[in-house]
Amino acid sequence: MSSLNDYIKFTLDVEDKNIIFSDYSNENINGKIYKIYLAELIQPTCPYCRSTNLKHNGHYVSNVRFITADASKPVTIRLRKQRVLCNDCLKRSMAQSNLVNKGSYISNTSKRKILSALTEDRSMTSIAREHNVSVNTVQRVLEACSSKFYDDFDHLPEHLAFDEFKGVGKKLHFICLDGDTHKVVQILRTRFKPDILRYFYKFTPKARAMVKTVTMDLNCYYPLVARKLFPNAQIVIDRFHMVQMLTRSFNIFRVQIMKQFNKRSREYKLLKSPWKLYLMKYDKLNKTTPYYDWHFKDCLTQEHVVLDGLDCDQTLENTYWVMQDFMTAIQDNDEKKVIHLLHSKQSVGKQMHQTLLTFKHNYSGVLNGISSTYSNGCLEGVNRKIKQIERTAYGYRNFSHLLIRLEENIVKEKESSNFFFVA
Repeated sequence: MSSLNDYIKFTLDVEDKNIIFSDYSNENINGKIYKIYLAELIQPTCPYCRSTNLKHNGHYVSNVRFITADASKPVTIRLRKQRVLCNDCLKRSMAQSNLVNKGSYISNTSKRKILSALTEDRSMTSIAREHNVSVNTVQRVLEACSSKFYDDFDHLPEHLAFDEFKGVGKKLHFICLDGDTHKVVQILRTRFKPDILRYFYKFTPKARAMVKTVTMDLNCYYPLVARKLFPNAQIVIDRFHMVQMLTRSFNIFRVQIMKQFNKRSREYKLLKSPWKLYLMKYDKLNKTTPYYDWHFKDCLTQEHVVLDGLDCDQTLENTYWVMQDFMTAIQDNDEKKVIHLLHSKQSVGKQMHQTLLTFKHNYSGVLNGISSTYSNGCLEGVNRKIKQIERTAYGYRNFSHLLIRLEENIVKEKESSNFFFVA
């Protein structure tokens, strides 16, 4: 019996000395084969007075779900827990073990494995199917390990990044990141100004004064929030969003000019089919090797196609070169060139004019974005991972479940093996 007990404990990796295995077998339950291990959990001492003078008072049988390598044959430990009566303090108790929490039928080993699976890009349904538990059990495991992203209200990172992402009910949620460590500071249910202010006002004035930079996109009220919350912080407009606004403005104006020409005309074809060439940096265009284009029935280089298209309209050409000069200045961190472009009097498209006015309205933030080494690149990467998690789960209806799942995936990937479940 002792050798069988040791063998089963070694196989299942059970270390509790108070659990004694006696046998194992295969049983057919509702048409499914289960591997059943029979075990007894003994009570050596009274949990109240530590007395060994105990009187046995029956057993409580608990069918504990355990981990398995083969999901087609679930493993169950039929655990007979001793009930005892202490002859010294006259209190009744039942044997307990760290194998399973009191009142639970899912082993802590299974919960740890489920938690480890939750740090991967997988749906809860597939995790539940693999571990032979219900989806609700997986959700309860997720909720049991919940904690807030950042709960130290006496300290804030020196460099923050603001953005939003689409989540529950297609609503936009606010997300804040540490610009140095790329760790998530907090995710809020909405991106509205009152909610952001309410959260950051929980931090002490000293903690908010520690913030040196806040990186953001060109959201209209993010700069107002940053100035109100962080008195010593510089606003940094993300370079990617600046380039994005420039290319979108040019693209909208290009389409407007294109629609002024007949669809069979050469001008229309020059502005329509090679639209990607206009968004490339001019220096990267092929200027030497011509290729035959069936749209134009001619051999042209990429540079030739772009220049011919710009000849269709002078304002379009001015808009194109403003976009190109601005992108070059951003790449070269040339603040003087950016200042010159912002104050340029050239005739450009309406959308590009609005974009330049937006840059002027956020003048200091734009210049800080040109010179600063910080950007929202790390935050865009996190948002990409969030989108993938939501896509795998076919979306979330519960914001709390989304928040916990994101925390487990983004923050606790390296901590899942050290997690311990408490009764």
